[in-house]
Amino acid sequence: MTRRLFLPLTALFWVVMNVLLWRSEMSGRGNAGSAVPPTLVWERILTAPDDSSLQVLLDGHKIGYCRWAATVGEAPVAGRPVDPATEPEGRVRRLASYTLEFDGNVVLADPPQRFRFDTRAEFGADRAWRKASLKLFTRNQPIEVRADAKAASVTFSLGRESATWTRTYTFDELGRPETLLADFGLAGGLAWLGPLAQGLSGAAPANLSLALPWEAHLEWLKLGGGARTRVFRLETRVLDKYRAVVIVSRVGEILRVELPGDVVLVNEAIASL
Repeated sequence: MTRRLFLPLTALFWVVMNVLLWRSEMSGRGNAGSAVPPTLVWERILTAPDDSSLQVLLDGHKIGYCRWAATVGEAPVAGRPVDPATEPEGRVRRLASYTLEFDGNVVLADPPQRFRFDTRAEFGADRAWRKASLKLFTRNQPIEVRADAKAASVTFSLGRESATWTRTYTFDELGRPETLLADFGLAGGLAWLGPLAQGLSGAAPANLSLALPWEAHLEWLKLGGGARTRVFRLETRVLDKYRAVVIVSRVGEILRVELPGDVVLVNEAIASL
């Protein structure tokens, strides 16, 4: 009797599970997506197995490209040496650090000029940032910004070699932008440095997000031919009015970024779709 009931019960179980799965998938398509912890999405981004190659669009027109890469650093483990032949490829036995790299170039039409940029940020195992740098190369004058968490300072450099202009400011000084106006010759254009400095010097969980109020959801992304794929959506507002959105695959690859000023980054793998 038990053997005779086994097959019908197995078939019934399979049908019920598929109905529940179908209901879950269809309900997910009809709403904005279920909320997920932003830290979960950041973890996927930091441990993504592949780089993200992105096109840079301004007002819908391609003006350049960029590359986003994440690397996980491994600390040595005391004890018996690891045998590469038996150790799973890509396995990190003891996490030591994360490194993010973002580089590329853009060409602006008015006036015609090419900009090349190179950004690098280092984080500890607790995701608290350690160092960050931004290099912007133009035909006339390179610009470099270096931030150091341990020294609690930011260094600005302009020009080449002997003609380099360099200034270093503490996080406290960046929190009072009026003290920098004389050096930069601006009349208020550095007001955004106050919130940025607070984010740089905040607690470890805020360091990665620069103290911005991020929200994260799991939702559907439409592709060509009616196809869809599940993605994470990160969203925030800078200075309470400038909206930024990051679309991330479930393995941490950057698929799309929407920035203020109609600047959009699109992964080359889906740009044609």
